[in-house]
Amino acid sequence: MRVYTGILVLLLALAASAGWSKVALPHIFSNHMVLQLGQPIPVWGTADAGEKVTVTFAGRAYHATADAKGQWHVRMRTAKANAVGQTLTVAGTNTITFTDVLIGEVWVCSGQSNMQFGLSSSKNAPAEIAAAKYPGIRLFTVPDVTAFAPQTDCNGEWTVCTPESVSGFSAVGFFFGRHLHETLKVPVGLIHTSWGGTVAEAWTSGTALRAKLPEFAPALDALDKPNSDQQNAMTVFTQKTEERKQGLQVMYAKEDDMVSAGKIAAENFDDHAWKTMPLPGNWEIRGLPDVDGIVWYRKTIDIPAAWAGKEIILRPGPIDEVDNCWFNGTLVGGKGRARTNETGFWNVPREYHVPGKLVKAGPNVIADRVFDSLGQGGFWGAPGDTMYVELADGTDKTHIPLAGEWRYWPELILANIPPYPGGPNVPSVLFNGMISPLIPFGIRGAIWYQGESNAGNPTQYRTLLPTMITDWRTRWGEGQFPFLIVSLANFMGPSVNQVESGWAELRAAQALTARTLPNTGLALAIDVGDAADIHPKDKQTVGMRLALNALAIAYKQKIAYSGPIYQAMTVKDGKATLTFTHTDGGLAIHGDVLTGFAICGKDGVWKAAQGKIVGNTLLLWADGVAVPTAVRYAWANNPACNLYNGAGLPTVPFGTDVP
Repeated sequence: MRVYTGILVLLLALAASAGWSKVALPHIFSNHMVLQLGQPIPVWGTADAGEKVTVTFAGRAYHATADAKGQWHVRMRTAKANAVGQTLTVAGTNTITFTDVLIGEVWVCSGQSNMQFGLSSSKNAPAEIAAAKYPGIRLFTVPDVTAFAPQTDCNGEWTVCTPESVSGFSAVGFFFGRHLHETLKVPVGLIHTSWGGTVAEAWTSGTALRAKLPEFAPALDALDKPNSDQQNAMTVFTQKTEERKQGLQVMYAKEDDMVSAGKIAAENFDDHAWKTMPLPGNWEIRGLPDVDGIVWYRKTIDIPAAWAGKEIILRPGPIDEVDNCWFNGTLVGGKGRARTNETGFWNVPREYHVPGKLVKAGPNVIADRVFDSLGQGGFWGAPGDTMYVELADGTDKTHIPLAGEWRYWPELILANIPPYPGGPNVPSVLFNGMISPLIPFGIRGAIWYQGESNAGNPTQYRTLLPTMITDWRTRWGEGQFPFLIVSLANFMGPSVNQVESGWAELRAAQALTARTLPNTGLALAIDVGDAADIHPKDKQTVGMRLALNALAIAYKQKIAYSGPIYQAMTVKDGKATLTFTHTDGGLAIHGDVLTGFAICGKDGVWKAAQGKIVGNTLLLWADGVAVPTAVRYAWANNPACNLYNGAGLPTVPFGTDVP
């Protein structure tokens, strides 16, 4: 083996010395790309050491020589916007030609799942997708990749924005870019690099974390020196991944075997050995924790004699992810298909029509076979009164309830895959794999929608977020490029009172960063969230508010771009008077009564505040608080709050007692 290895090394060395390596560029350079206007344009790549490389663009040639490591770099002259595609050529021992290259505004779109949230899932998705014919908007998506050390390349390519290409692209990113494109009248390039459920420290370099947040040092040390535990974890991960893969093939085969399924769904099938679970409620909380696979449900209902022979409708509520439903042994409906990953019906209430010939007086059997391969499974939890059987012709308004005890049987349980060792919520690994490969591609700035995964430690986020922003800016080397943050949306149970809240504290950390770090903006989503869904569908408003920040901060337009920001408080006669900046057009209450404010006195007890607008200030008071010492606004996971400015932008949540 040593002889063969030596020969291989010799051949590689000879190939290098003979100039066998080709000029190459990272994947961020491709046909249809957008290059940043108004600043020098970096172009870089690899070649043989000492090889001369010529980059030609817009009638100018730029020359470089590859260094001892085979790396070369040029900075092309600042270019003006050009909506007509041009050609960029890179030539050494070989020639690479990129076509349809535009000059415009380039923005990085990063964060966790609300940035990753695709256009196809957003509000008014069909109409938005059909209208998304923008040849001047270009899209690049970085694949989800972790890495123990900074990488120099990632897969991907630029595409023209069409209904077909934009459907799965970041909805926030698209709406942000569309607003800029239509306002600035220049091409816009959007680089989407996000990963759902991830923490900010994963998006920050190890060097920056060590310097500012030493608590991450042990995790970073583990990346530098993989130990036997990590290697064993990788072995288990690989084994379970293969078991899962094989299990999925079994699941797909069972899905196709409707003959065997029909026997289990038969009216006279003996299910007495099956266990029972109360529905609604996903099976993870009803006795099958951490289970993916196939689970059967059966329930016997009593049909009144007057319904016999008449069409009925089964409404079992939403089922996660795929299901087939039988009535008295006959297949009457189903949603989705596991084999082809048609699983988008997980939150769609089912409606299955049963023909009258199957309906008889007395006991009737419903059997539902559910397939799930991600997250929760089963009858996932709509209110019980939405699960029922009704007569199709509506002549009898009686409902037969389907909530309650069902028999169940796990036909197939898939192997659980443990978390991947080293990803994605390990410090620095997403910076290494998904940010580093983009640097130093020319950009105007970045938008950032993240924080839900760090809400458990909002105090740390006060240092972490500005550390990450400064890290990116330093490494890009283009000065204080604009960085625009989405403040967390309202989520979970609504609250009319001030409560202790990790989400509220994290919003305060985001606002602090926006106030104290140059060229940093804040776009609010406090009024467009969904109490029941951490991924609200209204991404249009978020994208528009980010774009307003960009127009004001990056492009220096004199526009209203922020809601009111708390400035100062004075106390007199038991009342607090608050002043604000960004009151464009004056303060305004959306609704009849001001909500969202709380006051405390020296006893530290918070009381709901009353208030009114006086000129350009806000006067507040609360029963039982003689001398106000602090005021908080919108301080809850999902606060009731309704103070805006004249431009219709919501007030930034704050606490006068919070830095």
